[in-house]
Amino acid sequence: MDPKQETQDVFAGFCSRFKSFATEAIHVGQEPEQWTSMAVVPPISLSTTFKQQAPGNHAGFEYSRSGNPTRNCLEKAVAALDGAKYCLALASGLAATVTITHMLRSGDGIVCMDDVYGGTNRYFQRIANEFGLEVSFADCTKPELVKAALKPNTKLVWIETPTNPTMKVVDIRACSDLIHEHNKDIVVVVDNTFMSAYFQRPLALGADICMYSATKYMNGHSDVVMGLVSTNRDDLNERLRFLQNALGGVPSPFDCFLVNRGLKTLHLRMERHFKNAMGAAKFLEADPRVERVIFPGLPSHPQHEVMKKQCTGCPGMITFYIKGTLKHASAFLSNLKIFAIAESLGGYESLAEHPAIMTHASVPEKERCLLGISDTLIRLSVGLEDEADIIEDLKQALAAAHPMKN
Repeated sequence: MDPKQETQDVFAGFCSRFKSFATEAIHVGQEPEQWTSMAVVPPISLSTTFKQQAPGNHAGFEYSRSGNPTRNCLEKAVAALDGAKYCLALASGLAATVTITHMLRSGDGIVCMDDVYGGTNRYFQRIANEFGLEVSFADCTKPELVKAALKPNTKLVWIETPTNPTMKVVDIRACSDLIHEHNKDIVVVVDNTFMSAYFQRPLALGADICMYSATKYMNGHSDVVMGLVSTNRDDLNERLRFLQNALGGVPSPFDCFLVNRGLKTLHLRMERHFKNAMGAAKFLEADPRVERVIFPGLPSHPQHEVMKKQCTGCPGMITFYIKGTLKHASAFLSNLKIFAIAESLGGYESLAEHPAIMTHASVPEKERCLLGISDTLIRLSVGLEDEADIIEDLKQALAAAHPMKN
């Protein structure tokens, strides 16, 4: 089959791709005219302070924590890709989470998706709770559970879709409408880390805030830790901009340069991630040593139709249960050759990890069991290598971990 035709087949049934995405990723915020040098690539502005013509009379920059030319370029580019008016760059995904949460006051309530990144779960349960915020968890794939979780003090609902690590998919439009009908002042946040701006635009689906760990797909090269927050609301931007400066969790100019550069190939990378992941997911689903595969691009996924309704494609994230015990899961991971056993995801390289022991070890064991984060659950971040080599690596690792009986 022609590679171009094969890629088109993978995307069949999903939403149309966002217009001019690649063009905006390459050009918005990058205008050479903003520099006296007319540099085509935005310079890395390392200065921590900026000369003022007179007290309070400056060229838009005072101190690098409160504003930086290189960071501005990145924020403008991401805002365009998210279909947003505003974007703020933070020092990490968790710094973005903390900054958003600081909009609340003691006594306010948060409803969080039950299956989320382990760091989000840890922050809400072990830190936010200690500062007087009331945090509860609900399966947001079920609207009736979301509605039941809303209380008079609920000020923020935190949605992650697809979820980490069990790949549940939340209907963003349905949830946002339900929440805003209950109380228009509740802020709906969607963690869009797994999807990237290329595959999903939460703000267009009713969310108030779209956030990322840009460490993952948005940067895509496993060499930057960063968070991003986008919104269309003037009031939220004003508050978040104040907190960005007041809390000080800002990224370095060099990191902003790197993420800005990563965006230029985001559309190309995500298409390859999807194609490779689909091939790997189909292979795993057909292998008798695999108990179950959870990949939103497969018709077998419980929310496959929701995924097609609100997304332009799927990322390279696959979760699956290997048959057997922890022994078999560990043997599989230890025998991988192309996939590296490592936390994180969304880089050009393929990674594999054991959520119960690694990324979600901080989630209480009882909750892990309820969520299905068992000893045989394995999470893959399928990279940009040749599809045949990825599948061959999975095949040989399964054979080493769980040999077929003759």
